[in-house]
Amino acid sequence: MKIERTNYRTQGACLVNSLQSIQASLHRVGRHEKLFHYTWLALLFKAMFFLGLVNNDGVHFSFSKAFQLFTYKPFFMIYISFEVALLSVAFLFRGKFHYWMLVFFNLLLSVVMVVDLMNFRAFGNFFSVHAFSQATNLHNLWESIISMVRPVDLVFVIDIILLLVVGYKIAPRFKSVVRSFPIFLMLILSSSGYIFVNHFMLDVLKINDNSFLFKRSWSSNQTISNLSPFGYHLYDAYNYWEDCQPLLLSVEDQQRIEAWFTDKRENLPVNHYSNKLQGKNLIVIQVESLENFVIGKRVNDQEITPNLNRLLKNSLYFSRFYEQVWNGTSSDADLMINTSVYPVRQGATFFRFPGNTYNSLPKILENQGYQTLAIHPDKGGYWNWRQALTAIGFQRTIDESYFEMDEWIGLGISDGSYLRQVSSVIKAEKQPFYTFLVTLTSHAPFNLPAQYCDLNLNPVLDQSKLGGYFQSIHYTDQKIGEFIDQLDRDGLLENTAIVLYGDHTGVHKFYDDEIKQLQDPESWWLEGYNQIPLLIYAKEIFGEEIETIGGQIDIMPTLAYLMGVDRKEYEGTAMGRNLLNTNKNFTVLSNGQVVGNCLSDKEREDAILGLKIADEIIRSNYLNFSDD
Repeated sequence: MKIERTNYRTQGACLVNSLQSIQASLHRVGRHEKLFHYTWLALLFKAMFFLGLVNNDGVHFSFSKAFQLFTYKPFFMIYISFEVALLSVAFLFRGKFHYWMLVFFNLLLSVVMVVDLMNFRAFGNFFSVHAFSQATNLHNLWESIISMVRPVDLVFVIDIILLLVVGYKIAPRFKSVVRSFPIFLMLILSSSGYIFVNHFMLDVLKINDNSFLFKRSWSSNQTISNLSPFGYHLYDAYNYWEDCQPLLLSVEDQQRIEAWFTDKRENLPVNHYSNKLQGKNLIVIQVESLENFVIGKRVNDQEITPNLNRLLKNSLYFSRFYEQVWNGTSSDADLMINTSVYPVRQGATFFRFPGNTYNSLPKILENQGYQTLAIHPDKGGYWNWRQALTAIGFQRTIDESYFEMDEWIGLGISDGSYLRQVSSVIKAEKQPFYTFLVTLTSHAPFNLPAQYCDLNLNPVLDQSKLGGYFQSIHYTDQKIGEFIDQLDRDGLLENTAIVLYGDHTGVHKFYDDEIKQLQDPESWWLEGYNQIPLLIYAKEIFGEEIETIGGQIDIMPTLAYLMGVDRKEYEGTAMGRNLLNTNKNFTVLSNGQVVGNCLSDKEREDAILGLKIADEIIRSNYLNFSDD
């Protein structure tokens, strides 16, 4: 690539000349500009350190992964260019304000990196402008948020603490610094010019197929590594503006979506699972943070989930089942289970598009004479779930205002009190009914009150996040068992199917690094990447483990098949597949990773394409089945 090398030599020479000119100007301004040089160097170091964390596990630093960007030199200069462009603003301030502006920018970008790390540890991606719209949900999550901080984060702020402490002495020394618009102009033009040239060469001319700057990627790690943390968030702000524009699908776009659904169909003959639960009441329980690795396991010779284990005798148990939630976390599970549509790629679907309509499970069952009800133990405005589930098709919804808040654990009403009161609600329902409900107590950071910690664990394990998770899930399992026993006493269990699954993983999702640090861990503690269980229980079902790989997107078509729904009612809108009648054995995670085996490269590409198709479907309200 002679042309490529020549271009970069030219760019490098121009940059050197610009920097020399800037350096001369800085020297004229005064010796205090050592702080300017320190600031961009410190931020460059922090950005490298940041890469060494997020390209590893978010907690432990990897030197080799931190300096991967040195393998492609322009990216290194891109980092400096973004930093210099921001810091140039300090030259519009004089005296001690110049000092404090440089400290402020250092603090701003350092805090952004720490917040990104916390978000990465929790959700596998980085903080975005869309997340600000979800800020109303933080009122009861501060304990969970703080638990995402790690000691290594101190690296990003320790120098700022020192600058703030000595600032009252040092800042007055900057009184001789004058405002310099020419330096500001030179800095911002040279740095932004370098960024623009590389954007033109990489994104427009595409001189290197393996590199890009401003391009949306399934891997947010790759984008932030190319652009730097500051550049990434500038690009995210642009994407936010673009995403907020109305999406109007062309005729060709609609035909492409229809073709995707057509190509997905398998058209297999029915088997013995068809209609197995037809006419039964349906209760779907979305269990907070329930992971698959605890099912059937014992700790210190005690069953962690004894009640779920006993349900296995009369359940279809999907043991290779994966979470697929994205920025909307639990609310994304609400969406997928009831509509079989992936969430949007940016922000939370329930926040951005709460009024969208879908071809949903509650609508389909309502057409068969079912009464439909959605129950949450939190406020109706939490993640906009009440408005969204009403739009999805539930006839009624119940939130925390319905319940007597006689016991509070963690984020809200305890699972014990909640499920006891839900039993009375279900007993009064007209049959047949479909009731969708979620639990809450087993939410991170898994600090269950001592009086409910019934498992006898060794002190080290009991004080760990994993031990707290075992105790929390054991408690919720107990309350689910009591809830099902009450249904049986009320005479409902004979004609009711119960579906249980996790909204997402829990201890492995948020505290995997702490699990790996435990001494003498049992091998199964380290298992369960993104895996949650799915149980479909009914008294007449003969227990069976289904090893077909699937995800939350597949629950709706699978249940519809069992409930005797004609597949024509959902196969043109459900993005998942019927796991009980399929020749495919893979699923797509929310980050675009395919788990399992695709039959061909095209099938793999089409499967991943489903994430983009879903984004277009939701943003355009493509599945609007209104008559107007």
